[in-house]
Amino acid sequence: MKKLIVYYSLEGNTEYIAGKLAGKFSADVLKLVPVKAYPDKGFAKFFWGGKSAVMAEKPKLEPYYVDWSLYDEVIIGFPVWASSFAPPIRTFASTNLDMLKTKKISAFACQTANGAQKAFEKLKDLIGIDSFAKTATFYDPKDKPSKENEKVLEEFCRA
Repeated sequence: MKKLIVYYSLEGNTEYIAGKLAGKFSADVLKLVPVKAYPDKGFAKFFWGGKSAVMAEKPKLEPYYVDWSLYDEVIIGFPVWASSFAPPIRTFASTNLDMLKTKKISAFACQTANGAQKAFEKLKDLIGIDSFAKTATFYDPKDKPSKENEKVLEEFCRA
């Protein structure tokens, strides 16, 4: 059986890690794309992204298809917004709750400051699971490559 990496990325950090994981696991990748894009610069980025995360919004996504029978594990990746996961992940998880509960689920978060642990808890609660198989937190991995991020990536892959 295979792994499916599902992610949303605004600035490319989450996409960067999703790509690295896909290569290491030979996993399939599903990039979530909101119908209406979030601003990616300046004050508007923080205002609209933070508001959407805090208000638990579920933005409409571009159509996608998943053949759930192909996967035994789903890895969910997201940027941390206001100590939560990005809203496109909420849309995906809410839409696919029944299928997600039948899979092994891991998650990774990309952040600049902090909030990943709270975001993992919120996602775990939304899905209705007791724990993730594994989690990992990366600090601006595309924009600020570091040995620490590489170490976290290797540990996540080994777990």
